[in-house]
Amino acid sequence: MILETGSGYWSPLVWLALALASGLLIRLFYRAGEAGYKRGTVQTDPFLSGNPPAPGQRVTASHIYWGFIEALKGYYRPLVQVHSGVFNDYLGWAVLVGAIIFIILGGFLR
Repeated sequence: MILETGSGYWSPLVWLALALASGLLIRLFYRAGEAGYKRGTVQTDPFLSGNPPAPGQRVTASHIYWGFIEALKGYYRPLVQVHSGVFNDYLGWAVLVGAIIFIILGGFLR
């Protein structure tokens, strides 16, 4: 069973064989994983530089990425200032940038 498309062919049996082979490889990779993993133990706790968190302590992403953000403060400060949190603003910027890209590409592709 082959579907002629004018620029090649599409065989569902080939795609089925590829899907089965991919599934087999994924299963083999999964089985090669660590067998000693246990849910609900210390293995599932987040690693915080080897220091156990104090009882009741919450560690948020802003704490974990503090050094990264501090090192790139010159880059992040202007981004935080233009961040409005309004979806319409972001959609407007995306449309504007897309229009500029289309205009540039349209000029080069003539």
